[in-house]
Amino acid sequence: MHNYRFLISGKVQGIWYRKTVSDKARLQGFRGYVKNLSDGRVEAGAHLKDDDFSLFISILEEGSSDSRVDNIE
Repeated sequence: MHNYRFLISGKVQGIWYRKTVSDKARLQGFRGYVKNLSDGRVEAGAHLKDDDFSLFISILEEGSSDSRVDNIE
């Protein structure tokens, strides 16, 4: 298990991105956090097994129906 920190940019604030990502991640059994940053990005942290990394990234990429993810660092 490893701790990861992701910075997500795009249209990710004010459109239920955090709540949607949090709910989807929790349903998969992931533990971590999702928070807005003052620069318009969202930060997500998670404690993941190597096998779960791709699934978590796909949750971040999908976001909410109104979101648009331009980049994940």
